Amino acid sequence: MTISLHNAINGFSIGPHKLANGLLVAPMAGLTDRPTRNLLRDMGAGLAVAEMLTSDTKLWHSRKSRLRLPHADDIAPISVQIAGNNPSQMATAAQANVTLGAQIIDINMGCPAKKVCKKAAGSALLEHPKLVAQILQAVVQAVDVPVTLKIRTGSSPQQRNGVAIAHLAEEAGIAALAVHGRTRACGFKGPVEFDTIAAIKQAVSIPVIANGDISTPEQALQVLKHTQADGLMIGRAIQGNPWIFQQIQHFLCTGQHIAPPSAEQIWLVVTQHLNGIHQLYGESMGPRIARKHVAAYLPEQQQRKAFNQLTTAGQQLAFLQQFLLTKADYQAA
Repeated sequence: MTISLHNAINGFSIGPHKLANGLLVAPMAGLTDRPTRNLLRDMGAGLAVAEMLTSDTKLWHSRKSRLRLPHADDIAPISVQIAGNNPSQMATAAQANVTLGAQIIDINMGCPAKKVCKKAAGSALLEHPKLVAQILQAVVQAVDVPVTLKIRTGSSPQQRNGVAIAHLAEEAGIAALAVHGRTRACGFKGPVEFDTIAAIKQAVSIPVIANGDISTPEQALQVLKHTQADGLMIGRAIQGNPWIFQQIQHFLCTGQHIAPPSAEQIWLVVTQHLNGIHQLYGESMGPRIARKHVAAYLPEQQQRKAFNQLTTAGQQLAFLQQFLLTKADYQAA
């Protein structure tokens, strides 16, 4: 078994934290909230990085930011992602999160969203290597917990500097590096540059985590073999399929596919997910937030439309119970 397969199956360490495996949940704003992260950890993910949080602590009073801050209900190790472009501000935000309970600080230099990049944060920082180095050094020196980094392969296909950024990360003391295999300009379109991820892995000695369009066990195995990455980060493929981490790990261990979940198993998992959402967001917001999570569990537009008309937690759970438990042939999307 290659080192990459061993790490993905049996885990690798981020600082003092030995993960159960090297299969990580990508931070996705609006999707990987606390109930979703905890569910995915229960379902086999080695680590789930929290949603992106602004480094401007003056904005943390908002309800959205408060829900993204470290909380006792998070499953350890607690990893919090911060975004910004001011080294001092980023360092302060890192310290504040550690005070609140964060055990790993993750720096966002991978988000391609316009509202983030127009503030010269996220993947827009890749155009400014000197600033990248200043931010990394400031954050690493400010906290006594491991600091990780999420990047893309560069700003555009004409400006791929992922290897250079990886060197800066290693020099600054970054504990692990996650790489989405597209440039900022590519967004989420076009083929993933697994060759670039492989080059980054060869260039540095810190753990490298491959990310981008990994949605099946076969793809996971192929990416690990091609890139020799130490782990994998799964993003959009978690929607409607929280079993993906079990599926990948079983396939990497045995070469066989795990049996699909039964209707009752699906119902139990969806119930856990919804109960967590309803509890976190409350009676009014909970059912509204639940709609975007549940949509991926419902294969037909008509079913999703009917679910979206429901306004209470009880109505939503009753609807899903009837649908899921009467669909014996249902499989996760």
